[in-house]
Amino acid sequence: MSKPDKVNVAVVQMTCSGNKEENVAKAVAKIAEAARQGANIVCLQELFPGLYFCQTEDHIQFELAEPIPGPTSERIQAAAKEHGVVVVASLFEKRAEGLYHNTAAVFDADGAFLGIYRKMHIPDDPHYYEKFYFTPGDIGFRTFDTKFGRLGVCICWDQWFPEAARLTALTGAQILVYPTAIGWLHPEKEEYGPAQVSAWETMMRSHAIANGVFVAAPNRVGIEDNIEFWGHSFVVDPTGTLLEVASHDQEEILVVECNLAQIDFSRTHWPFLRDRRIDAYAGLTKRFIDGDVTS
Repeated sequence: MSKPDKVNVAVVQMTCSGNKEENVAKAVAKIAEAARQGANIVCLQELFPGLYFCQTEDHIQFELAEPIPGPTSERIQAAAKEHGVVVVASLFEKRAEGLYHNTAAVFDADGAFLGIYRKMHIPDDPHYYEKFYFTPGDIGFRTFDTKFGRLGVCICWDQWFPEAARLTALTGAQILVYPTAIGWLHPEKEEYGPAQVSAWETMMRSHAIANGVFVAAPNRVGIEDNIEFWGHSFVVDPTGTLLEVASHDQEEILVVECNLAQIDFSRTHWPFLRDRRIDAYAGLTKRFIDGDVTS
């Protein structure tokens, strides 16, 4: 059975509380609401079951983690099946004793568990102390073949690395999904706030252009301790055009039509994949290239 060219992608932008049950129930309700609005694919924000706990290094936070499959992923899986939508859900995964990941689980529209992606790039910035909690992913960059197209999934900090977007696109992704938790630190917002949002948006739009894919970025919103998550969730097409953008301070669901036939058109008119010099990129596997490279 052929897949539709036109699919509706929903990005869910929501606030979170310290009550896990409340957050998961809200996410399930948002999936239902997105489906009612015509969504085929629903993308939840990074670590939606709770507050963004990585602002401090605290061993007690490991108690929040779950295996996958586990109670939260099974509730999301049931919602995907009930409403006939593909769902991307970002979770704090307990893989084994002492081994934890920031992981996205992907469920097809019939509820089938298609697999996971484990966040590859782990930040260590003020109030983003993720290296304390998360082991870097070890299953590579992946694409999931769903009822409504091929989804490539990366997570938040991955979005700053063109290599991650490229390698995911090369596995056949038509839509790159980036569950995100990005915001302003209170002392920095006034001076750097607009530039930070612009840089984030520009980077994501460049992934769409360079790879000829759609990009969907669901971000958190609301103030949590030292961070004001800036929302601004969006969907962008293969030309880098912003199709829809959410506000900075409100919960929202954007349901955006994506014409997947545009991918071939974009790639044949802007043939960046065709013109790649794969014979000349060995240096990308090095940390840095020292010395004179002109001789």
